[in-house]
Amino acid sequence: MSLRPLISRHGLDDTLAWRADGPVSVRRFLAESSALARQLPAGDCLLNVCTDRYRFAVGFVAGLLAGKTSLQPASQSAETLAQIEAAHPGTVCLRDTPFAAGTLPCVDFPDLSAVTPEEIREIPGIAAERVVAILFTSGSTGLPQAHRKTWGKLVDNAEAGARALGLLATPMNIVGTVPAQHSFGFESTFLLALHGGCRFWAGKPFYPQDIAAALAAVPPPRLLVTTPFHLSTLLAADIPLPPLDLLLSATAPLSADLAGRAEARCGAPVREIYGSTESGQLASRRTLAGPRWQLLPGVRLSSDGDQTCAEGGHVEGRVPLGDRIDCHDDGSFSLLGRHSDLINIAGKRTSLAWLDHQITSIAGVVDAAFFLPDDDSIDGVTRLTAFVVAPSLDRAQLLQALRQRIDPVFLPRPLSFVDSLPRNSTGKLPRQALLALHEARKAHD
Repeated sequence: MSLRPLISRHGLDDTLAWRADGPVSVRRFLAESSALARQLPAGDCLLNVCTDRYRFAVGFVAGLLAGKTSLQPASQSAETLAQIEAAHPGTVCLRDTPFAAGTLPCVDFPDLSAVTPEEIREIPGIAAERVVAILFTSGSTGLPQAHRKTWGKLVDNAEAGARALGLLATPMNIVGTVPAQHSFGFESTFLLALHGGCRFWAGKPFYPQDIAAALAAVPPPRLLVTTPFHLSTLLAADIPLPPLDLLLSATAPLSADLAGRAEARCGAPVREIYGSTESGQLASRRTLAGPRWQLLPGVRLSSDGDQTCAEGGHVEGRVPLGDRIDCHDDGSFSLLGRHSDLINIAGKRTSLAWLDHQITSIAGVVDAAFFLPDDDSIDGVTRLTAFVVAPSLDRAQLLQALRQRIDPVFLPRPLSFVDSLPRNSTGKLPRQALLALHEARKAHD
């Protein structure tokens, strides 16, 4: 078996992470990971639900050193936990909060302050072919699905992303608003630190003031890894921010309007990453440079009709993509929408993403989402519904504004006003959550 280093582009005494009490060296990080590895019980899998990014990182590496596979669900619902327990018997849950893990045995993250970093003399290697993580999809189109990741491909993934973003030449200090368990947060905060020469902030700030404080806690150059939902909330707060050098967004398309406001506000370029849990990150673009995406080094796309697959580079095998893609002669590509997003009502076609964009562009709409039920129909025609957060608008005002933007056949019936939408920690709206909201509305009616 070939070995790939656990950490590259860092020496043992270089800073790998920033915590509230100061920098953490690679040497100390490895010492804490080794100490935790010795305390983990037997079992093949570790469900790492630590909310602190540094503790997640220590837990992940401890699992590696103890021969375990890291299970990383984007959702931590009871349904997902039951699915994990059934598929991976003997799993142990590592937590740093009073997380309710159902019937899974739990290990509380211990106090590792007494470790002796001096015992660490080298950076260990990990077999490239070894499956070290199983990542789960968010469930935005159904139940979460598991995808196995090998160590060698994860290292290649990090190096490709760092090269595309220019981080190999200018490593940055990373603050992320996305959880480390999610594929985007895993790749663009944790793996970029391990193999892109970067350093990461231990926390996972959510509220705008917390994001500003986290950015202020690390020195420049600074990289903010975030989502359109979190970025929009941050800009709306209109609070002072430390200087930024790069913003990186994923999990949903970023509008040119939001990217333009972010660049003007932060004085830093806004880049996007395109990918999926199944494939890993595949491409990047600067949003304001246009709609086309550039593939990461080594990645290739191939199409058969409407189906496009990714392969090569760090991609595990040949992976069908959930998006309709238009490949261009210069190697770039454009996104045309998700296969599962397309809807056909009374012979007219559109996408839920386009409808969401139209309704959220209306002044006074804070958040909104269209939803297509599986079985609700009138005279054989399925009726769209929409959930809207718009405290300053009434139904008549909103419908009048929508009629100026969309075909009448796509007007929501019903239009439901809610206080908030059930978005997960990455700002996504899992279909199961929208379905539950839809069923609750039907029961109330």
